[in-house]
Amino acid sequence: MGRGRAKAKQAKVARQLKYSSHDLDLDRLREELTTSTDHRVDDELDPRAESSADR
Repeated sequence: MGRGRAKAKQAKVARQLKYSSHDLDLDRLREELTTSTDHRVDDELDPRAESSADR
């Protein structure tokens, strides 16, 4: 009992996500992703950086 109500709520949320218009700032998102990716890549390329195996 109650599964129908939970399923209906999930369907409602999924419908809202699918059909709502999201205001995305793509330039800001790109900047954030580029910054975090560049930082991670720099650590991987730096031979002096400690890895979890070195500890």
